[in-house]
Amino acid sequence: MQSPDQFGATPDVPERRHFLKASALAGGGLLLGLYLPVQARAGQPAVAPANPLAEAGAFSPNAYIRVTPDNQVTLVVDKSEMGQGVMTSLPTLLAEEMDADWSAVHIEQAGAHAAYKNPQLGMQATGGSTSVRSSWLPLRQAGATARALLVQAAAQRWKVEPGACSVSSGVVRGPAGQQATFGELASEAARLPMPKQVALKQAQDFRLVGRPLARVDVPEKTTGQAVFGLDVQAPGMLIASVAQPPAFGARVRSVDDSAARALKGVHSVVRTSDGVAVLASDFWTARKGRDALRIDWDLGPNAGLDDAAIAAMFRKAAEQPGATAWKVGEGEAALAPAAARPGARMLEASYSLPFLAHATMEPMNCTAHVRKDRVDIWGPTQAQTLNQIVAGRITGLPPEAVHVHTTLLGGGFGRRFEQDFVAQAVELSKATGRPVKVVWTREDDTRHDFYRPANLHRLRAVIDGHGRLQAWAHQIVGPSIFSRVFPQYVKDGIDDTSVQGAVKLPYALPNAQTNYVMCNTPVPVGFWRSVGHSITAFTVESFMDELAHAAHADPYAFRRELLVHGGDARALATLDLAAREAGWGKPLPQGHYHGIAMHHSFGTYVTEVAEVSVSPQGEVRVHRVTCAVDCGHVINPDTVRAQVQSAVVYGLTAALLDRITLRYGGVVEGNFDKYRMLRIDTAPRVDVHIVPSHEAPGGMGEPGTPPIAPAVANAVFAATGKRLRELPIRPGELRAS
Repeated sequence: MQSPDQFGATPDVPERRHFLKASALAGGGLLLGLYLPVQARAGQPAVAPANPLAEAGAFSPNAYIRVTPDNQVTLVVDKSEMGQGVMTSLPTLLAEEMDADWSAVHIEQAGAHAAYKNPQLGMQATGGSTSVRSSWLPLRQAGATARALLVQAAAQRWKVEPGACSVSSGVVRGPAGQQATFGELASEAARLPMPKQVALKQAQDFRLVGRPLARVDVPEKTTGQAVFGLDVQAPGMLIASVAQPPAFGARVRSVDDSAARALKGVHSVVRTSDGVAVLASDFWTARKGRDALRIDWDLGPNAGLDDAAIAAMFRKAAEQPGATAWKVGEGEAALAPAAARPGARMLEASYSLPFLAHATMEPMNCTAHVRKDRVDIWGPTQAQTLNQIVAGRITGLPPEAVHVHTTLLGGGFGRRFEQDFVAQAVELSKATGRPVKVVWTREDDTRHDFYRPANLHRLRAVIDGHGRLQAWAHQIVGPSIFSRVFPQYVKDGIDDTSVQGAVKLPYALPNAQTNYVMCNTPVPVGFWRSVGHSITAFTVESFMDELAHAAHADPYAFRRELLVHGGDARALATLDLAAREAGWGKPLPQGHYHGIAMHHSFGTYVTEVAEVSVSPQGEVRVHRVTCAVDCGHVINPDTVRAQVQSAVVYGLTAALLDRITLRYGGVVEGNFDKYRMLRIDTAPRVDVHIVPSHEAPGGMGEPGTPPIAPAVANAVFAATGKRLRELPIRPGELRAS
C-alpha cells in the first residue's frame, strides 16, 4: 500500500514539548507517551493528531513506552505486523538509545484510536514502507529520554552526578559500584521533570542497530502459537461463507436457500449488501451450504466486459494528450527538433501490463461482534480507522465504540487496506446478534480483489548521432487508485500513484515529459506491493535498455553515464555494486545471459541483475538475481535481505506467471492452479548486497519488487533478441523457430 509519503517531503519532528510526556503507572513504573510523525506531503508539516478523548491542552501520544518494576520495557505502537518485521525493528530503535536489555524489550499491538491517526491520510494505517522511516528519530529520541530519566533517578538516589553513571543492558551503574535495574528506578524516574535536551548516539556507538537480530515474532510463528486472523475464536461464534457476485456490479435478483437451510449445522442464510451468506458452526458446513444456494444474479451493465474491452478503452484514451505530471526542458516538444538533426534516431515503444491479484497466503477473513453499544473487530488489517468508519456506518455507532483488535497478517501487500471483508463480518454479526467470522476461499480471494491497475504506456525518445539521449516522452494510460480511496490527492488530473517512478528520474535527461491519462474501468483497483513503481519500473527500465542497444552501448555503461551526468550518487552506487557482484561483462555459463534494471522508490535505491536462460520451447528460467540496495541507515541487515528476497520472488511471480483474465464481467482465475505462484524448485538464488550509508532509513517492504521484471525482460532480449513489451512473459513468443 502506498501512503502520501511519495511526495518526497522531509519529516518534521515536533518540538520536544509536544514530543514526550512522562507519568507514573498505576502499579508503579514509568510511562512515556510520544508522537510518531510520518513524512508530510510537500508544504504540509507533520502535526500531532488530535485525541478527542483527551482533556483540553493535554498531550495526545500515539505510542507509549512502559518500564515496569519487573524490568520489562514495552513499546506500544499502532503498526500492523505483516511480515515486514516491525515487531523487531521498532523496539530495536528504542532499545538502542535506552541501552536496554534486548531480551526484556517487547512490542504490544495498539488498538484503534483517533490518537493513532496518520496526519496525512487522516487515518490509522500501515503501508507505504513508512514504519521505520516515520519512527527513526522519534523512537530514538524517546529511548534517549527514557535513559536520561532513569540515569537521573539513579544519580539522585546515590547523590552523584548523572555524568558519573553508565548504562548497559538495562542496568544503571554508579561510580562506586552501585547498580540498579530500569525496573527498580522506573517509579522514581516518572516523577522527574523531562530533560530539555538529550543527545542521540553516533552510528559508531550503536550496539543493536545494524546488527542481524533474530526476529522476535518468529518463535511463535514457528510453533504455531502466533494468532492470525484465521485463528481467532470467540464464544458462540458462527462461521460465514459468502456467495459473491460473479461479475463486477452484479446484484442478487432472487435466491432459493431451501437446500442450504436443510443442511445439518447451518444456522442461517443472510442476504448481504454484496451477496448471500451461509452461517454455520464450522467453515465446511457453511461452504457446503453456500454451494447449495440457487442464486439468480442480475449481471448488470458489465456482463460483457473482457480483456479486449479493457484494451480498447485504453487505446481510445491514449489518443488524448493527458495531464502533465513532469517536465524537464522543452519536454516532448523537443522530440521532433532533436530527431531532425543529422544522425539522430527516434525510438517508439508501447508497453502493456495486466491487472494483478494480491494472492496473500492467508485469504481474507475477519471476525466481528456487534452489540447494542459496542463493536469488536478481530482481524488482519492494515487500516484500523477504516475498520471503525465502516463498522460505524453499518451499526450507527461512533468510532470510539468500535474496538479493533489487530492480529498478525498472513501477507498484506496493500490488500488488507480494503474493507470489504470487514464489512461482511460486521453486517452478519449485526444480523445474527452473534460473533461472526467471515472466511474467504482462495477463489473468493482471487476473484474479488482490488487489483493492481492494468496499464498502457507509450514511450518515445531521441538519441543523437553520438548515442546520447536528447529527449524523452512517456504517456501513461490507466485507472486511478486515489480517485477511489483518496480523491483529495488527485490534483489537476494526476494520480501520483499512477506516475510514481516515471517522474523525477535520476538519469540526466535534457528534455523529458511524463503525461497521464486517467482511464477508470469497472474493475476495482487498489494498492499492490510497490503500487505504481512496479508498473513504471518495467516500462522505464525496459525502454532504457532499448535505447542502450539502439545507441550500440552496453546497457550498464549506458545507464552509468546517464547517472553520472544526472548527479545521483546513491543510484550510481547501487548500479556499480550490482554489476560488479553479478560479474557483469564476464563470461557466464553457456546459454545464460544478464539483464539489469535500477529503480528508486520509497526512499530506497535498488539495482538488480538477473541471470537468465531461455529454453528452445521459450521457457524462461531465472537462475540468479544479484541485488544492490541503498536503503539509508540499516536497522537489521537480515530484515533488509529477507524483504528484498521476498520482493524479488513476488515480482518474478508477476513477471513470469500471472495475469488476471476478464470474461463476462468477472475474473476467470480462481485457485493457484490458474493464478500460479513461483515455486521453490524454480525460485532463483537471490544475493543481496547493502550499500553502507548513514542517510536516514528508506523503506524496505516494497523497493525490491519494481526492478525485477525489467531486469528479466532485458536478459531475455540479450538471450533471444526479442523485446518483451507485455507481461507476463509468454513462452510461445520466445520459442525458437
